[in-house]
Amino acid sequence: MSTAATEVRPPRGRLAAAGKYTVLGVAALLTLAPVVWTLITALTPSNIDTNETEFGLGAFADVFNQIPILLYTWNSALVTLLIAAGQMLTAAMAGYVFARFDFTGKRILFGAILATMMVPMQVTIVPVFMLIRGMGLADTLLALIVPMIPTAFGTFLMRQYFMGLPPELAEAAQIDGAGPWKIFFGVYLPLATPGLAIVGILAFNYHWNEFFRPLILTISEQNFTLPLGLVTLQGNLGTGSVATVLAGVILSMIPAALVFVFGQKPLREGLTAGISK
Repeated sequence: MSTAATEVRPPRGRLAAAGKYTVLGVAALLTLAPVVWTLITALTPSNIDTNETEFGLGAFADVFNQIPILLYTWNSALVTLLIAAGQMLTAAMAGYVFARFDFTGKRILFGAILATMMVPMQVTIVPVFMLIRGMGLADTLLALIVPMIPTAFGTFLMRQYFMGLPPELAEAAQIDGAGPWKIFFGVYLPLATPGLAIVGILAFNYHWNEFFRPLILTISEQNFTLPLGLVTLQGNLGTGSVATVLAGVILSMIPAALVFVFGQKPLREGLTAGISK
């Protein structure tokens, strides 16, 4: 009987593995197909005179000729990096306070912060615009940076990480004469690096591709971010070249792809550490 069981299990195992790889292959195909189509279309623009496709990098050259893409890239990089750094710092500090300190109204305040995650951005964009204009930051890059530095999700995530760290570390540091700031920056913050990596990478990916807020809060072309600037490639009433637009999309994907390549290890470690706690 045991021999028969061993003879039956391998086919079932192979069938399960085949089904798993089939599902993964289909999912990968559905995910990568739009990207592959975008790349192929950008590399094979249509010639208006001959109505034929020509393989080459002409569409990419048209992007640099039609829009100041380097300026837009710089604006996006500056905005995105400052938002990511600001969110990492504020989320770490707020999360540490909620995890390690007791004060009146702590639960109510933390619940109010989490409740802001349920409010759509479209609801708050008008009050934010009024505040930005009142501060004299309208049509500036600071208008895109300042409102997004606080992060409810980042605060929640970092609070969970700090709650998972042993409180004995603070007690030992206090015995050695360390103050609250020394304990935070010298003891707990380095141990929360995986959580900081998650906050930073997610903030970068989201705000690098953000379109809605730059459309509302910026007017001058010199303050356009990359997603907003790429829209101008469409031309008047959408008469621009599709290959040129998609070439701009491919160029805008490169920084995000690099962040993913170099950041996937800390991101994976952060997610794994968060699950294990």
